[in-house]
Amino acid sequence: MITITPPDSYPVWGSEGRAVQSIYEFTAALTAGLFTGAALYIIFVEHPARLKYGPPLAVTEFVAGYRRAAVMQPVLAFLSFGAGVLAWREGASFWWLLGGAAMGSLFPLTIFWMLPINRQLHEPGLEHDADRAMELLTLWGHWHRLRCLIGLLSFFLFLVLLLQKD
Repeated sequence: MITITPPDSYPVWGSEGRAVQSIYEFTAALTAGLFTGAALYIIFVEHPARLKYGPPLAVTEFVAGYRRAAVMQPVLAFLSFGAGVLAWREGASFWWLLGGAAMGSLFPLTIFWMLPINRQLHEPGLEHDADRAMELLTLWGHWHRLRCLIGLLSFFLFLVLLLQKD
């Protein structure tokens, strides 16, 4: 049996005791980056495009797109949150806990502020109430920008921390 062990000089692994910590750190950064990339795409591409087509199509597209994003984005946020906390528990600096907690803050933000808007956007017949539909879509966009900003700040924090590793 061949065993491959990374050399001690390899910057990500360091010593064997830090391997798990490094995996958590990498996972926190990767999943925060994927979350943020998806959020940026929604903010700069998908949401502005849906708003240009008017309420009936905008609401229809929102409902279809939401179903797909509702599976991916929470998983990425949770993985980043959990990995940041676990990296800190394995000996990483407090900044990893802070970045993980920021990603974790996306859950109450989503549940208490965005989910009620999402539910209203899923109501049958909303596409026929143009003013209300556009008001809800605009409000949803504002809250999603905040989610994007939190993800972006966490991702940048994680990147800086990874680049500062010895």
